[in-house]
Amino acid sequence: MSTHPLCQEQTFSTIFRTYADTVFNFVYYKSGDKEQAKDITQEAFMKLWQNCASVTLESAKGYVFMTARNKMFNNFEHKKVQLKFANLNHSERTNENPEFILEVKELHQKIEEAISNLPEKQRIVFLLSRIDKLTYKEIAKILDISKQAVEKRIYNALDTMRKINKNIR
Repeated sequence: MSTHPLCQEQTFSTIFRTYADTVFNFVYYKSGDKEQAKDITQEAFMKLWQNCASVTLESAKGYVFMTARNKMFNNFEHKKVQLKFANLNHSERTNENPEFILEVKELHQKIEEAISNLPEKQRIVFLLSRIDKLTYKEIAKILDISKQAVEKRIYNALDTMRKINKNIR
């Protein structure tokens, strides 16, 4: 067994628990396919384990994200992304007006559609920021772009969402 820290099961497990959900979400946001996201996340961590002796602890997060991104690009280069959120279902029992519930559901669908229609680069940055609550610096590192590029993509995504919101009313 290697003495490299990343090759120790406890250290590797900690890295997996820390980043697996974010890697999964990153792949899911780009692919729109939960099963593919699970597979790619698993493959990325398997590759990290196989190469644990040659990857430093400091670069493990970047390594996993880069591996996942490369696998995803290899598998889905031309696939159109459609997002589906499971949390849109509302309870059958409610004191709210059925018309209001329908309006809320329609609004959720319009927002989901608006997000899925954002240009890919804006959509990914937007979702990593708003859903995963990553900082601009973390997003920049994951996507291998500058923090300023992340800021611009967020600005453009929000601008697009504001324009869409004006049309929703």
